Amino acid sequence: MDQELLDTTTALTPDMMVVLALVGFTMVMFVWEKLRADVTAMLVLVLLGLTGLVSSDQIFQGFAGNAVISVTATMMLGAGLDRTGLMNRIAIWLLRHSKGVEERLVLYTSAVAGLISSTMQNPSVVALFLPVASRLSARSGVALSRLLLPIAICVVLGGSLTMVGNSPQIMLNDLLEQANRNLPSGVATLQTLPMFAPTPIGLALLAVGLIYFRVFGKRLLGGMTDKNVTPARTESYYANTYGISGEIYELTVTSESPLVGMSIREAEAQKGAPLLLALKSGNEARLAPPGNEMIWVGSVLGVMGTREQVSDYAQNNLLRLHTRLRHFADLFNPSRTGISEAVIPPTSHFIDQTLDQLRLRRRHNISVLAIYRGSDVHREDFRSLPLRAGDMLVFHSVWRDLATAAAHRDFVVVTDIPTDEQRPHKLWLAMTIFAVSLGLALSHQISVPVALMSGAIAMVLTGVLSMDEAYASISWKTVFLMAGILPLGWAVDSSGLANYLAQQVMARLGDMPDVVLQSALAVLTVIMGLVVSHVGATAIMVPIAINIAISAGAPPLPFAMIIALSASNNLISTSNTVLTMVSGPGNYRSADLMRVGLPLTALYLVVVIAMVNLIY
Repeated sequence: MDQELLDTTTALTPDMMVVLALVGFTMVMFVWEKLRADVTAMLVLVLLGLTGLVSSDQIFQGFAGNAVISVTATMMLGAGLDRTGLMNRIAIWLLRHSKGVEERLVLYTSAVAGLISSTMQNPSVVALFLPVASRLSARSGVALSRLLLPIAICVVLGGSLTMVGNSPQIMLNDLLEQANRNLPSGVATLQTLPMFAPTPIGLALLAVGLIYFRVFGKRLLGGMTDKNVTPARTESYYANTYGISGEIYELTVTSESPLVGMSIREAEAQKGAPLLLALKSGNEARLAPPGNEMIWVGSVLGVMGTREQVSDYAQNNLLRLHTRLRHFADLFNPSRTGISEAVIPPTSHFIDQTLDQLRLRRRHNISVLAIYRGSDVHREDFRSLPLRAGDMLVFHSVWRDLATAAAHRDFVVVTDIPTDEQRPHKLWLAMTIFAVSLGLALSHQISVPVALMSGAIAMVLTGVLSMDEAYASISWKTVFLMAGILPLGWAVDSSGLANYLAQQVMARLGDMPDVVLQSALAVLTVIMGLVVSHVGATAIMVPIAINIAISAGAPPLPFAMIIALSASNNLISTSNTVLTMVSGPGNYRSADLMRVGLPLTALYLVVVIAMVNLIY
């Protein structure tokens, strides 16, 4: 142990105690979830500035740091590729080469998703693959629940292939640069890592994941069936899953009807009411009428329900029933409208909002028919229910309106819906721009953020992506979370807290081999990642690991790399955004995630520690 390289301070200073208190506060708030993670990060950022622990000229550097710029650029590049219909072509290719065989389909789809996640943010890849998996499931007959979890886990594993594949590795270089400012004299400057530095490690992790599902997949997932998402999205499926069944009928309001003068919300709240999907008043007919829209004499209601239910409702409310659609035939054309499912991602602005507050019918012409949460289906009195990440919403809408609303990224459509928003004629142009930007990043002549942002701007200039679409593709929650939490990592280092903690660790474990120290730090990072997210765990643990390595006389870079990789090792909890996004569509329970993910978590740690020490 080269103790002379470290500061000799052994007592906690006031600055260290304040930083330690902020770390504890951050962990409590992330677990308690009283505030959103990005709000907590910004609060900690402000407190660091007010206490002077991070200087005023540095406190907001995270927003302009390489990490945030790289994340923003990869999101824009991914959106550009999505607009060209690349995922549709991938779905066709996967079906052709797998020939519908489940083992091949899981293997090929998971491998492709894992490779794509090397240059795109993991949640973005999952959002792209949800409808792809739905289409593959529909055409092959393989249950969606047996496709989604392997895809999601391989997306997490594939994110370790490059320095821009996931947030911890994007943050790592910024943390290394900051650590250089506080290194003791005599310690060599830490070199930042090139874009493809972790590629051998990522390939090993992805290979382990693919082999794991190839060997044990049927045993682990074979008993799962599509309880809430089905390939064909048939009428029987919606009936069995949500209790949504029947056909479309027209009801004309007579002058004697008690519905006259009622609002749509009041009418649909009546006991035994069918689903009210359309309203024609005067010459205007529309789907998803707002809840405050009034019903008058002569209004025509487009409703969905069984013949018996609709007939009883018409009789009780003095309405004329028409089995043939005279006013709404065009509106209910399946090529134009239909029922779909969408999942609420953890970055959604819909979280903690109710449907009454969101007013989806008025704003987007979307009717919500049911909410699926956990094992419960909510079909009545759900409009005042605050939404949560992972909730499945059942929509009825015009496909174009749904695609427009989905562009805001507040929900991810699981159903493979028709859309005319793509630009397939720009596919090869987008792929060329993407390849050139990666080539520039690999050349080392241009920094990775500049190379990626050049590609993103090129997609806008060439019309692959509009600027509004580029803005909409950015997860601002991720941006603010990273920019807010990075200075906390800097404060852990600059205040001397990382040095102090390293001394305490080495005083107790100083005689342990480096691999034991690395293993202990990796396990601690995995646990912290479950509590404070992979971003928070990386910001806090990297400075500590660097100081422990210096104290042990070991090269710091492998320690830092192990921390960044271990921070993403969350394969067992929906605190991982990727797993949250697939838990609803796949009907996965915590026990399912633990059963599948726990062995992989251990394998992940073994592979990371072995490969890092082999390479570095």
